[in-house]
Amino acid sequence: MDDSAIEANYRVTADELRQFIERIERLDAEKKDIAEQQKEVMAEAKGRGYDTKVMRKVIALRKREPDDIAEEEAVLDMYKQALGMS
Repeated sequence: MDDSAIEANYRVTADELRQFIERIERLDAEKKDIAEQQKEVMAEAKGRGYDTKVMRKVIALRKREPDDIAEEEAVLDMYKQALGMS
């Protein structure tokens, strides 16, 4: 392989790498924008009197499987009863 072919291959690889990096940078910027929008929504909800800490818990629960939630709640109830908390 002559020097011009090696240089051409390097340029293609460098261009492809640059494209990957730029895509990741754009996605990071979009992620930052979305996080800011989420903060704004939570601030609005808080301003309307909602408990944002509880809202975050509800959002986390909605991502989980109902069976997992039920099992965790059963264990929590058992622990609370053992400690005389319920």
